Amino acid sequence: MTPEVALFFGSFVILVFAAFVFFYFIPLKLWIAAKMTGVPISLFSLIAMRLRRIPPSDIVNPMIAATQAGVRVSRAALEAHYLAGGRVHMVVNALISADKARIPLIYDRAAAIDLAGRNVLEAVSMSVQPKVIDCPGPISPRGTIDAVAKDGIQLRAKARVTVRANLERLVGGATEETIVARVGEGIVTTIGSAETHKQVLENPDSISRNVLAKGLDSGTAFEILSIDIADIDVGENIGAKLQIDQANADKQIAQAKAEERRALAVAREQEMKALEQEMRANLVKAEADVPRAIAEAFRAGHLGVMDYYTMRNVQADTQMRQKIGEMGEGDKKT
Repeated sequence: MTPEVALFFGSFVILVFAAFVFFYFIPLKLWIAAKMTGVPISLFSLIAMRLRRIPPSDIVNPMIAATQAGVRVSRAALEAHYLAGGRVHMVVNALISADKARIPLIYDRAAAIDLAGRNVLEAVSMSVQPKVIDCPGPISPRGTIDAVAKDGIQLRAKARVTVRANLERLVGGATEETIVARVGEGIVTTIGSAETHKQVLENPDSISRNVLAKGLDSGTAFEILSIDIADIDVGENIGAKLQIDQANADKQIAQAKAEERRALAVAREQEMKALEQEMRANLVKAEADVPRAIAEAFRAGHLGVMDYYTMRNVQADTQMRQKIGEMGEGDKKT
């Protein structure tokens, strides 16, 4: 390679590199587009963005869209929001949508909503077009909200809640899950306070009125527009079921007490039989002492032969009378 060719080739490489560096730090195309749309931004500001590691297109393009829509935004505010991790395009589009829909939304609130992790553009869209939430939600283990009226009849209801985003309470406000939980609680309370289930079936709109009157959207990021009962069915007779369960429980308790009394009676019977055997043993023992007592009386001279025979005659006479009595009782039975 000749020196002239090497010099030309080196100069060409340096020129290309210089052009790349120039157009990288000075995006002329972006600057021209900004000037053509009336966005007040200088080349030095674009270079400063590069030095701060901010893609100029992520700032300038939203500013162009905002200027074309008649919305004023500050370049410094957009850069600060980008450096804070926010989504600049999302915030600017939300401001434009809110301005066209005549919804009061300032940049600071939109940036705060975006930094809080909420979709600010979706929130603005929900303010324009309300959202319908199913109650209970799709992730609920039950497909209906079950409640029992005072007459013991169970009712199973499904509701649809129409909500609109409240931009002022979107930061720090409760989510849709809270709305679903509060509406479910209100439906259960309303059905539970009804005297009969027929009243609820005849006027299902009473549930909506009572639930709306409770102000369930307090502290949430939404405003409840309406609560509609989509479906309501009659479930089980919980009152009768509870009474049956209570009767069965009472029956089991009574059976247990009766079994306890029977066991006590059996134990008492066994105790009496044992006592009877004990008394018989004492009687036999006492009868065994009679011959010894008679022998002692003979030896001591307290009992004579005639007295002994007289006693034996009395015993024989007693035995005869007992036999006669037993025969008489046998004749009466026959």
